[in-house]
Amino acid sequence: MKKSPKDSHVHRRFAPTALMLGNIVTGCSVLAPAGMLPELAQGLDVSIRTAGLLITFGAVVLCIGSPLTAWLTSRIERRTLLTATLAVLALTNVASAFAPEYASLLVIRLVMLAIGALSTPQAAGTGALIVAMEKRGSTIAYIFLGWSLAAAVGLPLITFMASRYGWRAVYGGIGAIGCLSFLLLMWRLPGGLIGAPVDLKTWADLGRNRMIVRLLSITTLQMSGQFVVFTFMGPLLAKLTNAGPDAIGLVFAFYGVCGFIGIAIATRIVDSWGAYKTSVTFTTLVLAGITGWAVTAGSYPLMAYSVALWGLGFASTNSMQQVRLVAAAPALASASVSLNTSMLYVGQAVGSAIGGLLYARELFYGSGFIAAGFVALALTMVILTKPRNVQPQA
Repeated sequence: MKKSPKDSHVHRRFAPTALMLGNIVTGCSVLAPAGMLPELAQGLDVSIRTAGLLITFGAVVLCIGSPLTAWLTSRIERRTLLTATLAVLALTNVASAFAPEYASLLVIRLVMLAIGALSTPQAAGTGALIVAMEKRGSTIAYIFLGWSLAAAVGLPLITFMASRYGWRAVYGGIGAIGCLSFLLLMWRLPGGLIGAPVDLKTWADLGRNRMIVRLLSITTLQMSGQFVVFTFMGPLLAKLTNAGPDAIGLVFAFYGVCGFIGIAIATRIVDSWGAYKTSVTFTTLVLAGITGWAVTAGSYPLMAYSVALWGLGFASTNSMQQVRLVAAAPALASASVSLNTSMLYVGQAVGSAIGGLLYARELFYGSGFIAAGFVALALTMVILTKPRNVQPQA
């Protein structure tokens, strides 16, 4: 690792915040279609399921791009890498606002996410480089707070703006925020940071580490289950409860605000509880919320309450996976975090594909139970990965 001698304490002090803001832009870029599927479908003259493929195909690109770009760019200085990535995200969001038809929007999105795949894992890996070891858990969780804010503030705003001003305005707004994030990263992130190089031996070492393989499987199951429902949450609420855009936006707000609260709690307790215990707690909340969605389908108040419960766990489980991977093999953290992000997107692709199939066949009630099944398997695996000697970062 290299550090520029001219980097000041102030720069390092606020660097995690700059990385967190970059995750807000990344999260909004990835999640945006979920908040405006009806507007995309109507504006582009395609079905809801076809509009949902923006998420499915995007997730496929992300799951391939995350480890591939981690390998190709591991020797590039981090500030240069992350600022360039945010610049691409900003430009491609602006380009999306001017896409003339579905095919061009899909191509732009695939380019956007092929480069954007770098952002989240590299932000987490960079966060681990700029703080003391005892602060890594809370710092990584704080950086992932950006995804919670993308859901808490971004998704409701996306739904609100799309219903009133159209989906093009949404993409333009994300592009503007991306420009701001680019400037903040350039200003606050220390220069001269280079992580451990990623090579083929690194991937082989990861494959031989049983704990890492199990943790990656948990990530895939967690995300597969959640995205069976999450991808089509707005249309499902409309079908099951006759909810309008504002009511749907309110549910997204519950989901995101509770996610913000959940990860804030996780950030405070992970250094004392340990990542394993924290992970079990918040995965249980996800399962309880999705099960509640399935059982109460048809009742807007009860489904909204279930989404809030689910929201408490969704971002925290993701950040705890990152913390556990870093603790399992610190020397391989950059590669393992990138691969975990890839598995996260594999789960998104699997879940959204299954959710799209169920939606197309009008199996609106069944999607919640299938989602709960995936998350129940994930919780079982989390419990089975209990460390023999529980340590603060195990």
